[in-house]
Amino acid sequence: MVHRREIEERPLVLGNQGDLFGNAMTWWDHETGSVWSQPLGEAILGPLTGMTLELLPSTLTTWGDWRASHPETVALDVPGWRTGFHLEDMAIVVDRGNATTAYAVPALQETGVVNDVVGGMEIAVVIDPAKPDRWAVFSRRLDGDIVELELRAEGLTDVATGTVFDAFLGLGLSGPLSDQSLDKLPAFTSFPEDYERFFPNGKSWPA
Repeated sequence: MVHRREIEERPLVLGNQGDLFGNAMTWWDHETGSVWSQPLGEAILGPLTGMTLELLPSTLTTWGDWRASHPETVALDVPGWRTGFHLEDMAIVVDRGNATTAYAVPALQETGVVNDVVGGMEIAVVIDPAKPDRWAVFSRRLDGDIVELELRAEGLTDVATGTVFDAFLGLGLSGPLSDQSLDKLPAFTSFPEDYERFFPNGKSWPA
């Protein structure tokens, strides 16, 4: 997950605090010494307690799949190792502040796309069955209308107009609405047990 590191237009410098909260990472900010929960993006100790950082769109995927869609990307050349995180063991979480829903990745991989409403926002959660490490969450509000999306052979398709969108980037590819793009929404991956710990009132799909 990725957060904007600003509070009331003041940038924060964050570091790894070293302790765990709810079995998850915590940060501290150099400006006030407040301690932040990574999953919540919320200060849990210190002068900024209760304040939250804005969640930004991000994705957990393979380097190869990312480069396929973003060939201009550069990365820090440092020694690395194979991660122990596997997308199929996780859920994709959409947190709108007033409502939260987690979408189990194995079930998503079977359906490809879920049209849903979370916190009053019409969304689509998409996993490309041909490339299961490529996923995204989009707003279904487009030019004043609400689109209903499904995955077809030609791509992510609006049922009403037949417009095809890139299933990872949301860019219009063909059809009547191809001059428009779906807005990518913030979402993050979580292990199911962690989701239940941090969002006890959240919903899960499938129920």
